[in-house]
Order: sequence, then structure tokens, then C-alpha cells
Amino acid sequence: MGGMKPTFLGAFDLDGKDLWSVGGGGNHPSRPMSVAVKDWTGDGADDVICFWHKPRPDLEADWQSLADAALQLRDGRTGKLLREAAPRAVTERRRKDPVGANWVHQRLLIANFRGLPEPREIAVKLGDTYVALDEHFNVLWTYRTEWVKYSQCPAYIPAVGDIDGDGRDELLTGYHLLDDDGSVMWKRKLGANMDSVAIDRWDGAMRAICSGFGHVMTADGQAVLSLGGTLAPHGQEVRVADFDRNHPGNEMALRAFGHTPTIHVVGSATGKIIRTIELQFSPTNVGMEPVWWNGRDQPALLFNGGWLWDLEQGKGWTLPGLPPPNGGEVHRMAFHHVIAANLCGDEREELVVWDPTAKNVFIYTQKGVDESIVPDYRHGPRQYNPRLMD
Repeated sequence: MGGMKPTFLGAFDLDGKDLWSVGGGGNHPSRPMSVAVKDWTGDGADDVICFWHKPRPDLEADWQSLADAALQLRDGRTGKLLREAAPRAVTERRRKDPVGANWVHQRLLIANFRGLPEPREIAVKLGDTYVALDEHFNVLWTYRTEWVKYSQCPAYIPAVGDIDGDGRDELLTGYHLLDDDGSVMWKRKLGANMDSVAIDRWDGAMRAICSGFGHVMTADGQAVLSLGGTLAPHGQEVRVADFDRNHPGNEMALRAFGHTPTIHVVGSATGKIIRTIELQFSPTNVGMEPVWWNGRDQPALLFNGGWLWDLEQGKGWTLPGLPPPNGGEVHRMAFHHVIAANLCGDEREELVVWDPTAKNVFIYTQKGVDESIVPDYRHGPRQYNPRLMD
């Protein structure tokens, strides 16, 4: 299964020069997994928070167990270990669902559950259990869901965000909205195949965006939008941004029929489907991400498996020079992931693109870059909590 616990970390600059590396060997994760990057010490440099494989001769723990995993904080400048902990709320977790679908998406999310000036907490989903930890890796709270059956479980990767405006983040699973202290704000088994969620602005307010049957929910659990099982029987991915300037507010891009290229573009002002688009085919047909390619004053484009799509026109273009996915037909993870970031300081976002089964990382920018502009890169939630789907 490729493992779920990192055994190697490497840091590189934008030209590919090695900055540092730690570890090596072992069973590396085959998915984008449990690593997050954020300034955790307040020294102005980003640090690395990660799971780390700590095998022991007296312990049997395969990929279905976290008994031999530890949480680590590493200095972003050097890779030096600054802090390590193995809280029982993490190490006691085992895969329990019958097919593993709930287990293999262990993403570390940076959250602000205590209302601090900067986010200083971690949220992680471990199968049926959600664990919140502080900056010292002390457990703040846990929550366990009773829904674990395939296609009838909460989102594989939860979302964090302040939906009620109290300055503290909530955690959205798609079937629950958990408050900053882990208490339940609402609990409702919405549509099947609740694969993807987000907390984002919808028709002027922060809402819970849920892929299953195309739902938009309020902080108190009222449905603002429900496309239903006919229009969105398998909501594989959902992304929200201002994709179309002809319609007010944000739009939802919803991959509505499972692992297929078909998406609905839904307007927040009307709750209606503006258009349905066939994206290009890509391995496993996931990997959408909004990109402000032309700046924040222009509509966002949608990245999908090595293409950029203009949802206003319903047209897409392949990124030049990008090789085909490396893994072949049998490897589900062989497709192009992306993290969008403003690397050049000109208000337009660049693309950091890679295939987890290949060795190269590709960085794309627009034509007409003014190299006299001093880059002012700002690391934020779109980078340390990327919506990478497997």
C-alpha cells in the first residue's frame, strides 16, 4: 500500500538545489500525506510538522497501524528535530473500516481552535477519529464518528475554517460540524459519497460546502443548497472560488458523478447550475484546484490533472512541457497534483506541479513576469492546508 508514515524528508529551493534532507529508505507514502509547513516557533522561518515512522523490533505495526508513528516538529532551515511526541490518541489508532477508504487520507491540517493571532493547532483524521492537538502536540480533544462504511462515511479529508465568525476555527467532516472545542454544532448524514468538503464564502456568508449530493450548509445545520442524488449522485470533489464574472459571488465546481471528467458549475447567488463541463480525462479523475492565474481581480481558473480551465468559457489548455503521469494504468496515484502559490510577488499565482510516482517537480508561471519585482511570498492556508485529493 506504499505506507502511510514518512521515512524521508527533503527541502529544495525553487531552482532544485538541495537545502537539507533527513531519513531515507523505508516504505514511503504513495499519496500526498502527513506533512505540513508553517512557522511554528515564531522565528519568521517556516517549520515542518510531520508524522514519522519509528519502527521498533518489539512492535508489529503495518500500514494499518500508527503504533510506530510519532509527531515531529523540524526546523525548516535545517531539518533539525525540535520536538517529538507520540500521543496515545494517535498511536492507538488502527484501521477498522472494512475497505480502508477511511484510513488512507491522514492529512495534517493547521487550525486555529484557540483564537490565537496565528494558527497553532493541528487537526488530523485517523480513520473514524478526529484528533486536535496544540503546538506542543498535547491532545486538545478527540471525536469519533459512527459512520465508517464506504460511500456512507464523512469526507476523507476534513476542512477547517471559521464559519461562525468567533475568531476560532471549526472542523467540517461533511456529516458533522465540530466547534473549536470538539463539541458538535450539527450532525446530519447528508448525501452519499461525501468525499470532499470546504469552508468558504457562499452568497455573502461563510458556509459548509459538502460534495455529497451537492450541499451548502449554515453554521447551525440548515441546508442553503441541496442539488440531490439525481444531479450529484457521487460528489467526488468540490472547489469554491469566483470562477465566472458574469455571475455575482463565488461559484462551486462540483465533480458530480464520481471519478469522471464531468463537473457542474453552480452559482452562489441563485443556487442553480450555470453550466456542466466535461474536463479532460486524467488518471482517477481528481485533482481540481482554483488558481488565481491572472490575479485576484480576475476570475479564478481551475487546475485539473495538468490542465488549466477557464470555467467562464468552458475551455481548457494543457500546461506546456508537462510529461504524462508516470504510474501507468494500474497506479491510482499517478496524476498531477498542484499547490498554487504567489511565488513571484506580482499578485498572480504560480503552480507547483508534481506526480507522486515520479521524481520531478515543475513550477509554472505566466508570461510577462517582471523580474525587477522583489518576491513577497506569503505562506498561507492554501499552501499549508492544500486540498489535495487522492
